Amino acid sequence: MALVAVPAGSMAAGRSMETGRVTSQPIGHYEFCKQFSAECKPVKGSYAAPKVTDYGWDVVNEINRAVNFSVMPKTDLEVFGKEEVWAYPDVAGDCEDYVLLKRHMLIERGFSAADTLITVVRKPDGEGHAVLTLRTSEGDFVLDNLVDEVKNWRDTPYRYLKRQASNNAGRWVTIENGSDVLVGALK
Repeated sequence: MALVAVPAGSMAAGRSMETGRVTSQPIGHYEFCKQFSAECKPVKGSYAAPKVTDYGWDVVNEINRAVNFSVMPKTDLEVFGKEEVWAYPDVAGDCEDYVLLKRHMLIERGFSAADTLITVVRKPDGEGHAVLTLRTSEGDFVLDNLVDEVKNWRDTPYRYLKRQASNNAGRWVTIENGSDVLVGALK
């Protein structure tokens, strides 16, 4: 069964993140890319967000829940003895480690690297956090280690700062309409 179908026109206005200029790559991702260069290359193919099939959504939800359940939350300091280490988790990891594993598993199951994007956000308490954004023709959805439900990015309490570029997994871009999300989500 297909996970994604041919894109059905343009994305619904406001349901997708508007990306802007190229911005700084997180240092942990830079170091990760030095070790796993194949994960950080330009992405070939179409950049139009796909329509996800019912089966595809089942896969997305299954992977989000499975990774959230199987990885124990621990800081990089606890796991590696230093800060900002981005790695595939064995049994423990922090937010970006969950994201890396979810992204890897979705790509293995047929999703495009152009549509599975590591995203940096600010939580309501001001703390930085990483989530995985899934681009779809219905809008952008978030896989988060803090919540088992996959949600439209507008339905989360975060302020969106930057994410990987759809056309190049080693390049990062700003999110232009991300600062108003936090205000809207609190209503």
